Amino acid sequence: MSHSDQPRPLQSRAGGPLAGKVRVPGDKSISHRALILGALSVGESRISGLLEGEDVLNTAKSMRALGARVERTGDFAWSVRGVGVAGFAQPTAPLDFGNSGTGCRLVMGAVAGCPISAVFDGDASLRSRPMRRVLDPLEKMGARVVAGGEGGRLPLTLQGARDPLPITYKTPVASAQIKSAVLLAGLAAPGTTTVIESEASRDHTELMLRHFGADITSIAEGAHGRRVALVGQPELHGARVVVPADPSSAAFPIVAALIVEGSDLVLTDVMTNPLRTGLFTTLREMGASIEESDVRGDAGEPMAQLRVRASRLRGVEVPPERAPSMIDEYLVLAVAASFAEGTTIMRGLHELRVKESDRLAATADMLRVNGVKVEISGDDLIVEGRGHVPGGGLVATHMDHRIAMSALVMGCASDQPVKVDDTAFIATSFPDFIPMMRALGADLS
Repeated sequence: MSHSDQPRPLQSRAGGPLAGKVRVPGDKSISHRALILGALSVGESRISGLLEGEDVLNTAKSMRALGARVERTGDFAWSVRGVGVAGFAQPTAPLDFGNSGTGCRLVMGAVAGCPISAVFDGDASLRSRPMRRVLDPLEKMGARVVAGGEGGRLPLTLQGARDPLPITYKTPVASAQIKSAVLLAGLAAPGTTTVIESEASRDHTELMLRHFGADITSIAEGAHGRRVALVGQPELHGARVVVPADPSSAAFPIVAALIVEGSDLVLTDVMTNPLRTGLFTTLREMGASIEESDVRGDAGEPMAQLRVRASRLRGVEVPPERAPSMIDEYLVLAVAASFAEGTTIMRGLHELRVKESDRLAATADMLRVNGVKVEISGDDLIVEGRGHVPGGGLVATHMDHRIAMSALVMGCASDQPVKVDDTAFIATSFPDFIPMMRALGADLS
């Protein structure tokens, strides 16, 4: 692991209003995919705005290990010279993804379509996370798990298919990672690979595949689902990609600005893909002042400038079908709900149980230790907002960057300071989070 093995505790306390204009890091989902599809293309891809956190850097290293030429050419600017579809070379060492489930699972898909074997590994947190639901469809396409931990856990050795098969696969849950792994493996298969979702997940892979030259269609399936069909064995061509600012990272300063009295904050270039903006929809339903301007797009991904001002929030019910569009944001939404007046019910959060930690339990613990009344009922999280948070607790992060950042946001407006046991893992997704928040006026020490 590239982060320090020594815990980095931190305390957050209430201070003055947050103010300023910032661009949060590039979107992690887009950054992973730009590197992987650049590596599977012919020619050079130039990427600007790439997130340079540990998760994405580990994906860049894995692309190098698989034969692509990947170079940093400036601040957040990268060049990738690819090897073409199914052109990955046999790596000479294990591919270490650190804390990144997204990078690991997407690269499994890309390797599954190549006649090579690769060892996949990661840190203690990633080794504990299930991989079987990604491996199941990949094995149907001809890949094989040669060696691995119980339940398909890391470290494992994946043997790619010499003659990959196109399949039609219905995902058991709404998961962009499962869909993306199947589509990336399907690039090397003759014929059409189809993924059917009963609830639509993030469509970044489809949009970027099209941007790199793939023949891919996506049509409605049922009330909330999609049927995605990819024609295999295309020749992908290098492309330019501007990575928009990550809405999942923007969520933290946004919620901080909403709950700290007098705050007025502007965030630039934030991705506004409707399959990623469930948090913004929910916060507006709660009474949040979030204004959009300067709307534009790149590589099929819309982005906008957001102005956020402190607001009086009220409790709401968040429907389960919204979960795929905000699955990473429920932790910080729970913080907003704690400062709202009334009860907020977040339904259908089963996916939170298999993230970097059991985020459902960890979120409840974070609130409870800081004096917030919270309940888990099945897969629902119920937060009793009282307009303020007592604070004063020590939050266990469980090696999870989003728990650490959510807790620090809570402390920006709580009655007593909030302590976090370890902030080292924040570097996996948002390396400059702490200095950025301090520059905006937060009291973190």
